[in-house]
Amino acid sequence: MSGRVVLITGGAGGIGLATAERFLADGDVVSLADRSKDGLARAAKALRGKGEVRTVGADVTRVEDCERIIGETIEAGGRLDVLVCCAGVWVEGLTELATEEEWDRTIDVNLKGVFFTCRFALPHLLETGGCIVNLSSDAGLKGSSETAIYSASKGGVSNLTRALALEYAPRGVRVNAVCPNDVDTPMLAYQAERYGVGDPDGYLRALLANYPTGPRARFIRPDEVAELIWFLASPKAEPITGANVAIDFGATAGS
Repeated sequence: MSGRVVLITGGAGGIGLATAERFLADGDVVSLADRSKDGLARAAKALRGKGEVRTVGADVTRVEDCERIIGETIEAGGRLDVLVCCAGVWVEGLTELATEEEWDRTIDVNLKGVFFTCRFALPHLLETGGCIVNLSSDAGLKGSSETAIYSASKGGVSNLTRALALEYAPRGVRVNAVCPNDVDTPMLAYQAERYGVGDPDGYLRALLANYPTGPRARFIRPDEVAELIWFLASPKAEPITGANVAIDFGATAGS
């Protein structure tokens, strides 16, 4: 399985970076795409000495960038075996206060970017019998209060994953999604600062209070999500396609 060429969007973020590290540990070649040049530089530094890493600046809300990152990955690596779509943004708040800008940005990053990256990757994945793993969310499996825009975007990712899996199963390409709830990443820290009304620690405690695990509640680690992504991209997961796999301490079990 080693030696595959893997492209990860949102590769400078917490889950993207952890996923890169997991694939590198298997001897795979990893391309990281992200719109943050500083983030890519930090990611490359963190992964130095762990394997072959390439970086490419891109904004997945731009269709031409989605096409370009696939082309640059193929040009550098000669093939594409695995696409992992990790790029994402968070938004929350009362729906009657939501803006068109919030809608457009969230849908463009979380759903449009996933669709068009998959669209341009698929011809190459058909050649290698490769696979796609999308990052959805527990919000892609159930609704939650004051997250209508985010839930719409991730619900779209979950159903897009199912549709692509059905379309490409006869041609040997698998498509799955992972659906975590809160992951201990810089994005979660931003979320608490942005929406915590001056009490980010209280915001985080409130999130944990909703977990079925009670006093044992904790946030998921990025490496735990990365391990699931790696497994879904492995030959051991060959029978699995069209799945939206929850990793959420049981938060969606009763949905």
